[in-house]
Amino acid sequence: MSPAHHYAHPSDLSPTRRLGLITWAVLMCLLAWDFSGLDMGVMQALADSTGFRFRANWWLETVLHTRAKQLAILVYLGLLVMVWWPQKMLRQLTRWQRSEIMVGITLSLVAISTLKSFSLTSCPWELQAFGGPAAHVSHWLWGVADGGSGRCFPGGHVSSAFAFLGLALPWLVSDSLTHRQTGLRILGVVLSMGFLLGLTQTLRGAHFPSHTLWTGFICWAVVLANHFWFGWLAQRRPTPAR
Repeated sequence: MSPAHHYAHPSDLSPTRRLGLITWAVLMCLLAWDFSGLDMGVMQALADSTGFRFRANWWLETVLHTRAKQLAILVYLGLLVMVWWPQKMLRQLTRWQRSEIMVGITLSLVAISTLKSFSLTSCPWELQAFGGPAAHVSHWLWGVADGGSGRCFPGGHVSSAFAFLGLALPWLVSDSLTHRQTGLRILGVVLSMGFLLGLTQTLRGAHFPSHTLWTGFICWAVVLANHFWFGWLAQRRPTPAR
């Protein structure tokens, strides 16, 4: 069955149930990373009291930060246009599914931006250990100021990649092995880009590794919830729109 005609219900054993189990496993791994305290160890290996040596690196700052963000905007606009004028593989999907993708991407970006606006967690390059004014305070201590400018958790830059995780879902939940393999390839590309941008910001001192990991998880949770919501609405539609 093609992804254009399949919306899996959350109670399905396969493949949606597998995605749910994987999601819980990833969540446990993220919590384990937070409790390990490895964030500071990674940053201390990259910087000293004078700061981060790669903070102003041209490749990291200009190419993999500024230009990558601009590219993400172009991809977003291109996908928005293809809701109505699909090209290549997106023609396999209904307009309803293409709309789901765009809503999921948008909600992910909004979720990350909203969380950042309320966060008092400052970036690593502002910490006292690296020459800044801020103390190291866990990002889980919401409402506790660390003496810096805050608004650094989760990661805004990496969300410009991880928000596109929803692009893989219509294929990942298909009954067709071929379509699921396509979904895995899309997922692999998005995750690779997200981790590349996350590594960029970690090397520059802008984010802890956990910021990248949690940003990816939040984006995934949002697009997955959005998929279930669209699936629930689709079951009440007489026919899927193309």
